[in-house]
Amino acid sequence: MSLNLADVRLEYSKKELSPEDCLPDAVAQFEVWLNEALTAQVPEPTAMNVASVGADGRPASRIVLLKGVEDGQLLFYTNYLSRKGQQLDHNPHVALTFFWPELERQVRVEGKVARVAPEVSDAYFASRPYTSRLGAWASEQSSEISSKAVLVTRAAMFGARHPINVPRPPHWGGYAVAPDRVEFWQGRPSRLHDRVVYILQLDGGWQRSRLAP
Repeated sequence: MSLNLADVRLEYSKKELSPEDCLPDAVAQFEVWLNEALTAQVPEPTAMNVASVGADGRPASRIVLLKGVEDGQLLFYTNYLSRKGQQLDHNPHVALTFFWPELERQVRVEGKVARVAPEVSDAYFASRPYTSRLGAWASEQSSEISSKAVLVTRAAMFGARHPINVPRPPHWGGYAVAPDRVEFWQGRPSRLHDRVVYILQLDGGWQRSRLAP
């Protein structure tokens, strides 16, 4: 069956955006939009595409959940030994993309990533549901397994070992992304979309300007 994708399109018209509408700080402006996405109860408002580059120069991307915005940085957590973690350790440059179609909005973030302090990872790990904490031990993320039964068996094994308190695995923790470029996209009619980009300056301030769609 042939799919006619050429005619799949929507007309965007909900809101407008200009540099004058935006706050001076890019991360503060992101928090405004994120709060509006949360208030609007869009599906998975904290879901973001995380793009990284491996030692072979090949890009890879996947959806990860944002778990914090602190001190001008965006936080997420994962397995350090996963393919994602290995790529981030090799090349700390990362790109994040948030897409909220219900609001006709997209945010693109570029910057450098670094592991958060162990105590920060400990605090977040302790807040996770018990089964999720077991899952962090049971899953050797990105490694090949023969069947799902392997995961179930490992989860049961670690559950027996840690029936109440589950410590954070040493291979699991957080990353903080320090942005140096942030772009806000607001859909507009006739594909004349509004795009406002922030570029981090040497003095720590942000320069913002309008881009052609």
